[in-house]
Amino acid sequence: MSLEIKHTVTDRFLKYVQIDTQSDASSKSYPSTEKQKNLGKLLVEELLAMGISDAHLDEHGLVYATIPSNTDKKVPVLCFCSHMDTAPDCSGKDVKPIIHKNYTGADIVLPDDHTQVIRLADHADLKNQIGHDIITASGTTLLGADNKAGVAEIMDAANFFMTHPEVKHGEIKILFTCDEEIGRGVDKVDLEKLGADFGYTVDGETLGYIEDETFSADSVTINITGVSVHPGFAKGKMEHAIKIASEIVARLPKDRLSPETTEKMEGFVHPTSISGMLEKATVKFIIRDFTDEKLAAHEAELKAIMEDVLKDYPNSTAEFIVNEQYRNMQKILVKNPEITNYALQAIERTGVKAVRNSIRGGTDGSRLSYMGLPCPNIFAGEHAFHSKHEWVSVQDMHKAVETIINICCIWEENA
Repeated sequence: MSLEIKHTVTDRFLKYVQIDTQSDASSKSYPSTEKQKNLGKLLVEELLAMGISDAHLDEHGLVYATIPSNTDKKVPVLCFCSHMDTAPDCSGKDVKPIIHKNYTGADIVLPDDHTQVIRLADHADLKNQIGHDIITASGTTLLGADNKAGVAEIMDAANFFMTHPEVKHGEIKILFTCDEEIGRGVDKVDLEKLGADFGYTVDGETLGYIEDETFSADSVTINITGVSVHPGFAKGKMEHAIKIASEIVARLPKDRLSPETTEKMEGFVHPTSISGMLEKATVKFIIRDFTDEKLAAHEAELKAIMEDVLKDYPNSTAEFIVNEQYRNMQKILVKNPEITNYALQAIERTGVKAVRNSIRGGTDGSRLSYMGLPCPNIFAGEHAFHSKHEWVSVQDMHKAVETIINICCIWEENA
């Protein structure tokens, strides 16, 4: 089926990125920043204007909406999900999006800070964007394509279905979340209320990619208790907790097991913070790999390093705490292979080569899958996320919209 789509995705995207929705890991509230609700309120207004009558923002800042089925077939209920927040890594305030029309392959110098240059040599996928319209920020902020590209694509697809009743589909649920960037994206999602059988997050990078495998993830906290003595009388007595913490970090492997030395299917141990004083110090780590067994092996190696360091500090102690964060979605998705297979078919229908891929990270879909909503991740076209060099292609966003529509049609056809 050839789709005639009057796209609204670009206009929506340009509007959404100008709303500051940066999340804040130091906040204890949900959402972590009230300003995320500003985008949620706008999305609800737009969904209601489309005729989606149950669209609403709940008390947690989550947006729920339903596109009713228009077929007599019994079709599984699908959910499309994207997150509204942007990363704390780089400012999302006063974003000024710029469309660079008909990209020629040259480096893109951002106008508000000429030291910020998106170089063809550094962004491999730019070579596939010749002739496309590239959207960037102006050089002082991130863009917010992660994940407002996905939000705009879902909204464009919703608009298509509401204006094309002749295109048959089952019931479609829309879910927009907060705080994904700080690991809390689905903390308050009510799956019973959502009422979906299967889902797709729209939060991927390269055109044509679908990701049905993620890292498994744990965090490790090491709490160290040293021996505090007045520094003027400390010889042979003081055991400095900060120095113990520093030695543990210093003994991590230099040539493997770190983000800067790994790629593809290799995992890592990554220290994220170190804090404390003479008597007590804390080191926090994230542990990543694709299997639980490898996670456990990395944690055992880190614990062995800690214990070896402590041998030189006989009067000090350390607490080693492991917390599960999320698990590889593939374990869940293999039970329903059609979820991924239909998405691959949907991508191919757009005329794009579909590529099955693994994520060196996680998505809302990682946790949703284990909560009972199997949920792979499809491309949104976002690149260089969490940085001032973030960019997205208008044409790639169009293909993402077509993919969402095709997924719904394929499920209906096969029902």
